[in-house]
Amino acid sequence: MSEAHEPDPRRWKALAVTLAAGFMGLLDVSIVNTALPSIQRNLHATNGGIQWVVSGYALTFGLVLVSGGRLGDAFGRRRMFLFALAAFVATSAFAGAAPNETTLIVARLLQGVAAGMLTPQNSGMIQEMFRGAERGRAFGMFGAVVGISTAVGPVLGGVILAAFGDPDGWRWVFYVNVPIGVVAFAFALRLLPKSEPRRVRLRTEIDFVGILLLAVAVLGVLLPLVESEQGGLSRLWWLFGVAVVFGFAFVRWERALVRHGRPPLLDIRLFTGTPGYAPGAAVGALYFCGFAGIWLVFAMFFQQGLGYTPLQSGLSVTPFALGSAVAAAVAGRLVPRWGRRLTVTGLAMVAVGLLVIALLAGLVPASMAGVAFIAPLVFAGIGGGMVISPNTTLTLECVPPTMAGAAGGALQTGQRIGTAIGTAVLASVFQSVVVAAPGRYPLALSVAMCCAAVVTCAALVLAVLELRARRARALLTQGDRERREAETSAADIQRG
Repeated sequence: MSEAHEPDPRRWKALAVTLAAGFMGLLDVSIVNTALPSIQRNLHATNGGIQWVVSGYALTFGLVLVSGGRLGDAFGRRRMFLFALAAFVATSAFAGAAPNETTLIVARLLQGVAAGMLTPQNSGMIQEMFRGAERGRAFGMFGAVVGISTAVGPVLGGVILAAFGDPDGWRWVFYVNVPIGVVAFAFALRLLPKSEPRRVRLRTEIDFVGILLLAVAVLGVLLPLVESEQGGLSRLWWLFGVAVVFGFAFVRWERALVRHGRPPLLDIRLFTGTPGYAPGAAVGALYFCGFAGIWLVFAMFFQQGLGYTPLQSGLSVTPFALGSAVAAAVAGRLVPRWGRRLTVTGLAMVAVGLLVIALLAGLVPASMAGVAFIAPLVFAGIGGGMVISPNTTLTLECVPPTMAGAAGGALQTGQRIGTAIGTAVLASVFQSVVVAAPGRYPLALSVAMCCAAVVTCAALVLAVLELRARRARALLTQGDRERREAETSAADIQRG
């Protein structure tokens, strides 16, 4: 008989600490966008260099997510969390103090590595510290953090620049992480649950070949996408072929490790034998492909098309973040009762909200666009909050705690790849329409929103299929239980 789970009495305080740190890492994906013009003026940076300030972080962030999760599984999540958080604080200070373009790019690459190591510890700790309905609530809070951090980055960046001004105000976009990170580190030392020390042999426990193969595969997908604005798709298209070859080699290698009884970086049985994991990961990747790309499109529409300041542009899309934050916290509590139906409903709401924005962009005067979009943005935001946290909970619910870090890292790697694809594609669609029809920014926004809605509908189809599969699994489980009870009763009758 298995031991009953004894919940840590400090688990909610520990969760608050980890979410605060995770918020910083996810926020730095987008907050720097607002500061790019100031950085370029102050450091006399080139266009290509300034693009790498953004894309370099996203690239290394996505590269190390699975490896960071696996290291947390092997060495202990508390230890990895503290190490990654300290590295994130140090690299944030390094970026803020950068005297030139090259130093800033190096700092951002290292900052992305630290954030990629930090982020999967969140989902792993939730799996470890919470059970049952509490886990849904915890993932609801985690989903709220993901949604808010993605949407409010431009707003916070604009506020910081307005507060500190030129020429060095941009440095505080990075420096702000330092005091928050130091406080979070102090609380983490006190509150995060300690695990039994493990003697881990790097050579046998850590799959270095798998890390290399997966890194090259992910790099082959992400690098052309993050370089898309600099012609990366036309110059680096061949890397997609490299990604396929190394991805295939990675799968073969991981299966071979499992056959020989050695710990893999990412157990492929997560995708083939864990109920709900593969479709949930696909839903998440597709949703981020449609959802994350709209923020750059909105920024171009409001700033280039309507002449908004970065702060005004960020505030114009805040209704989505507010709706998402509230809905994610509530949806996390409803997962045990409503399950995958939450995700299906949320995806439908996001698609409808985006299509309404596409329609309004062509009907209302441009000067009224910011006001006209408030209601559909709130509606879509509520739907988005019903997607991220329930999908994360349902995708990871059958994952063994010993694999939670790597599984969470793989889930978020798909989201990072989806984000990169969506941002590149939607921005290209928007700019193509503007080039073909100069000055027709509302038309460009409408076309981009329709594309985002199509991708969201693809995620909706997958979610509906998974909903049906969950019902079939539930019926099968119930049937097995009833059969076992019938066999037990028959045996009792025979013994009687």
